[in-house]
This record gives sequence, structure tokens and C-alpha cells, in this order.
Amino acid sequence: MLLLGSSSQLLEDFWASPQAVLVLGGATEREQFAAEFARQHPALPIWVSSGSNPEYAEWLFAEAGIAADRVHLDYRAVDTVTNFTTLVDEFQRQGINSVYVITSDYHMRRAVVIGEIVLGSRGITLEPIAVPSKHANEPLDKVVRDAARSILWITTGRTGANLAHLLRLTPSNTAGIGEEP
Repeated sequence: MLLLGSSSQLLEDFWASPQAVLVLGGATEREQFAAEFARQHPALPIWVSSGSNPEYAEWLFAEAGIAADRVHLDYRAVDTVTNFTTLVDEFQRQGINSVYVITSDYHMRRAVVIGEIVLGSRGITLEPIAVPSKHANEPLDKVVRDAARSILWITTGRTGANLAHLLRLTPSNTAGIGEEP
């Protein structure tokens, strides 16, 4: 009976329709894509995590005919890990158990790994939506690094984003720590 109940929950989560859109900042093309995507999904709220400046983002979504009360601009994130960690509890509070994640195609592998760890820690699933680009995929070491940082967040509540500062590393030794392309 327990196995059947667990399997039922897994299937329900797998087939759950996303209840929100999460746009990862870092490229205005992502927000432009998200504005069109939002027009095609008129019932979904949109969260933009550390995207373009508020004036541009508000104008972009308004031009696409998206009501201002559907768009939530959040500027707390400093990198991909914190794109997820700063919003996951809000999603959980609102009863959101599945989200679309919009980011660039070259960034998607890392975003999915982080999202599955961070969102998954709160029982939230994700459906990736890639924005086409001409960039090469990110290196695997970034994925591994940020997967570790995501696990660190789950266990300690800290992401390691300020690791360089805490360790007093010199700028030449900090390449790749906590950065977002």
C-alpha cells in the first residue's frame, strides 16, 4: 500500500502541469522569449529572477500585453544557484508544485541540475524551456560546482556564493566562483 501511494505521488508530480514560469536572468533574450511564452499561457504568473532592469522588464511584458500583476521581478539572486534558492520557499508558500524554467539553451543543463536539486528539495518539479542561442554549452565543471553548491544550500542554508570573500581569495584565484554568464 505504501509503495502504491508513493508511486501514485511520483506519477502525479511527473504529469503535473506547471503552475508558474521562472525566468532566469542573464540575457534579455530570455525575458523577450518569456513575454511571448506568457501570452501563450495566460493563467500563469511569471517570476523573473535577477533579469534586466525593472523599467525594461515592466515595459517588455506590458508591450506583450501581460498584466503587471502577473509579473514578479526579483533581484536577490547573484547567480544561477541563487536564482532558485531565493524563490523556492515563495513557490512552496503559494502551493506551486511545478514550474516552467526558461533560460538559454547553453545554460539549460546547469539550470536543470540546480533546479532539480533546489526545487526538488521542496517537492517542486520543473519543465525546462530553452531559449535558442548560438553559444556553446557550458562546461561540465560549472554544472558539477553548482550541483555541489545546491546540495550545500540544502544542508546548510548557504550557497557558497560568497566563498571567495570568506576565504579572502585574490581576484585572480576566484575565476568561476559564483559567477553567472
